[in-house]
Amino acid sequence: MILIDGKKTAEQIKIEIAQEVKKMNDAGIKVPHLAAILVGDDPASQTYVNSKSKSCHEVGFMSSTYRLPENTSERELLEMVEFINNDPEVDGLIVQLPLPAHIDNQKVINTIVPHKDVDGFHPVNVGRMTIGLPAYIPATPFGVLELLRRNSISTTGKHCVVLGRSNIVGKPMSLLMSRNSEPGNATVTLCHSKTHNLKEITKQADILIVAIGQPGFVGADMVKEGAVVIDVGIHRVATDKNPSGFRLVGDVQFDEVAKKASYITPVPGGVGPMTIASLLLNTLKSAKKEIYN
Repeated sequence: MILIDGKKTAEQIKIEIAQEVKKMNDAGIKVPHLAAILVGDDPASQTYVNSKSKSCHEVGFMSSTYRLPENTSERELLEMVEFINNDPEVDGLIVQLPLPAHIDNQKVINTIVPHKDVDGFHPVNVGRMTIGLPAYIPATPFGVLELLRRNSISTTGKHCVVLGRSNIVGKPMSLLMSRNSEPGNATVTLCHSKTHNLKEITKQADILIVAIGQPGFVGADMVKEGAVVIDVGIHRVATDKNPSGFRLVGDVQFDEVAKKASYITPVPGGVGPMTIASLLLNTLKSAKKEIYN
């Protein structure tokens, strides 16, 4: 079993980005600028946005964070999005999800201009990705592709089972693994919690990508010997063994599944660090106008 070290890979990507940004700076070219809007006080969202800001600083990006109270109206948030849309200094914009219940997530996503949508959630970017045009790929699936590529894990002709059908991970992941590229060229089965005979299907997977959002959902009895297992899930579960009172686990029962897998991502330290690294890559592409001229 080989452990896929997402933390190490993400650090390498940051080094590469920082070198690119230094070249831009030396040439007198404006460095990339990523803006984030955070509504409310959700602890997980705050942690992510703070990590994003720290990572921007590490690679030499400009970074702006707009923190709005929980009771911000939908109209006020949309006005803030439009303000950043029209700011020529900003290359990428993310609105941290989830938003408070009184705000329509999709309406906010639709308001971000596609060339600043570095999360890759806008229907224009989703559509472009689907038909194989250049697009911003959602950060987590993008990170999984980079892990496969940088660990020289061949996907061509393999049976890839994606477990989970969210718009953020599962659906785009299934499309990306089936496209004519490497990583890609896989035969893909997209499963979810309502799939019949789920265990029989996951046991056929050469590559199993798990993003079902349930801690420890996949056990060793669901995995084929020698499979590549990518665990996208991350959850806090209570424990009396850590001073914090909790530990982080994924959607996969790591200790048992690792005995059967040829490659596996840990939680934490697997897919998680790659999400921010991928967001930085998308922002660099935006600054260099590689997707939209």
